[in-house]
Amino acid sequence: MNPMLALRQYQKVGAQAQVSEASPYRLVQMLMEGGLDRIAQAKGAMERNDIPGKGVLISKAIGIIGGLREGLDLENKAEEVERLDNLYMYMMKRLAEANITTDPAILDEVGDLLRTVKDGWDGIAPASPQF
Repeated sequence: MNPMLALRQYQKVGAQAQVSEASPYRLVQMLMEGGLDRIAQAKGAMERNDIPGKGVLISKAIGIIGGLREGLDLENKAEEVERLDNLYMYMMKRLAEANITTDPAILDEVGDLLRTVKDGWDGIAPASPQF
C-alpha cells in the first residue's frame, strides 16, 4: 500500500481527520471506513429519493475504492494482490450499476464485500508492527 496515494485520496473525499499523523495502516482503515460510510449514506439518499445526493455519495465511494486500488503493490505479482485488485474493480463497477439502477441491494452487496476486506485488514494489525 502506498501511503501517499492513500493520503491524497482520503483528503480528496473531504475527510476532516488528522491524516498527517496516521500510519499507513490507519490510512487504509480510514479509507475503508469512509467507503462504508459513503455507501450507507448513498443508501439513505436512495430511500429519500435524493437522486443527486445518491450520485455524489456513490461517486465518492467509487473514488475511495479507486484510491484503495491505486495503493496496491501490483508489481508484487502476488496472487492475493491480483485478487484484491479484481475485487476492487468489481466493487467499483457494481457501485456504478447501483447509481444507474438505484438498486439498494447492490449497495448492500458492495458494503458487505468492503466490510469483509476491512475485517481482514483490521485482523492483521497486531501481527504487523511495521504498520
